[in-house]
Amino acid sequence: MLLQLLANHPEAVVPVLRQTPLWVWGLLTAFLALGVSQLRDRSASLARVSLMPVAMTLFSVSGTYSAFGATPHLGLAISAWLVAAVLAFALVARGRADGAQYDPAQRLYLLPGSAVPLMLIVGIFLVKYVVGVDLVMAPQLVQDTQYVLCIAALYGAFTGFFVGRAARLWRLAVRPSKALYSLNGE
Repeated sequence: MLLQLLANHPEAVVPVLRQTPLWVWGLLTAFLALGVSQLRDRSASLARVSLMPVAMTLFSVSGTYSAFGATPHLGLAISAWLVAAVLAFALVARGRADGAQYDPAQRLYLLPGSAVPLMLIVGIFLVKYVVGVDLVMAPQLVQDTQYVLCIAALYGAFTGFFVGRAARLWRLAVRPSKALYSLNGE
């Protein structure tokens, strides 16, 4: 709905942005800071590596529930969310940790900078924002099965990507030989 409105009436962007509560921009700023922090090389503990996937999963689940929790399509939304999360996880988790290393002696990950977390964070935020605006403009969308499936699947896919990327890192800590292999750069 919002995307159609903006495509057909680009002048509508200013009123939509003006109607957005200030706390939303604060949340976006915090998420952008978190994503930008991932652009540089850094070290992180297992707990820190696990924090973002947990937080983004909670944000994704809350987005799905806040949009569809009071509708008869909640079961469908949860199913779509789960299927998309599992598929995205399966695709992402089986890959390599892309230059990440685990130092078992210090129990720290050495992580190369990446724009991927920033893109995922912005993506999930934009989905939640667009859905929020859509449902204000057209509350009947919660009755549209295609809309429910699409949005829930998007939320689930973002979760699967976040958790899948973290699983690659967790694997380095669980399999010390893989960690040493990565540390040697081979």
